[in-house]
Amino acid sequence: MAKIGLVDVDGHNFPNFALMKISAFHKNQGDHVEWADAMFGGDYDKVYMSKIFTFSPDYPFQFDCEVIKGGTGYDVRSRLPEEIEQSLAMDYSIYPDCNYSLQFFSRGCIRKCPFCLVRDKEGYIHPAEPVDLNPKGEWIEVLDNNFFANPEWKSAVDYLIQKAQPVKLHGVDIRIMTEEQAYWLNKMKLKGNTHIAWDLPSMDLTPKLEEVTKYIKPYKLTCYVLIGYNSTKEQDLFRIETLRKFGIVPFVQPYRDFENKRTPTQYEKDLARWANNKFLYKSCSFEDFEPRKGFKCKEYFK
Repeated sequence: MAKIGLVDVDGHNFPNFALMKISAFHKNQGDHVEWADAMFGGDYDKVYMSKIFTFSPDYPFQFDCEVIKGGTGYDVRSRLPEEIEQSLAMDYSIYPDCNYSLQFFSRGCIRKCPFCLVRDKEGYIHPAEPVDLNPKGEWIEVLDNNFFANPEWKSAVDYLIQKAQPVKLHGVDIRIMTEEQAYWLNKMKLKGNTHIAWDLPSMDLTPKLEEVTKYIKPYKLTCYVLIGYNSTKEQDLFRIETLRKFGIVPFVQPYRDFENKRTPTQYEKDLARWANNKFLYKSCSFEDFEPRKGFKCKEYFK
């Protein structure tokens, strides 16, 4: 029996999909698995370290054994060993407070957006076999990057309806959404808002938003708005105010590059603070927002 250590470099705020697969695989092999601590833990035969975000500080201590580092934060092309990747077993016991399931029905994406690494990491979109659900799960977090671009999206919908648990969709591309897909989206028991995105300011999504909101109640949509990447202040506000007109909730995200060399500007921080705070967003315009005493954001447009 081997002793396996796990390190979630990003922290434990959100369960690490890869580490749960790794833990389940090794426990099924009869190995002992635990969270590794180089300062206070025992000797390990192997340690897996997962780092999703480039901005997460690396683990500062060394282990005297084989260490396998993976995740986009280390290498965008890192992969799990094939025997673990193909396994459908998930060990939710390593995150005892987690009361939901993580699920993928597809990997990759049909897009190749210059600010996104999904296509480089996972390739063109392709179906993925669902993994085991959390025995204590009360809802399902669907992590697909582009749920309805999956050629087998209808099978995914059937699966989710059959499970009869609330569903939270993280990636829906309204540019390709059809009336049929909107129909089936409404058939699912959704938890919270469905997440869409308006990342490219050069593309006016107004006609598509008008179409989609005929089928989906706008207050059930949250739209990510990427700023600081080839957009002007006027383009940023146009997207936010267009979403306001339709009654769609915006969520502003300042751009951060893969190498984590770019720091959001003060304007981007102020815009995100205003738009992402429901009280501020509803109570005043961005131009009238006063993030600091004596400074109103209309100064950004002079």
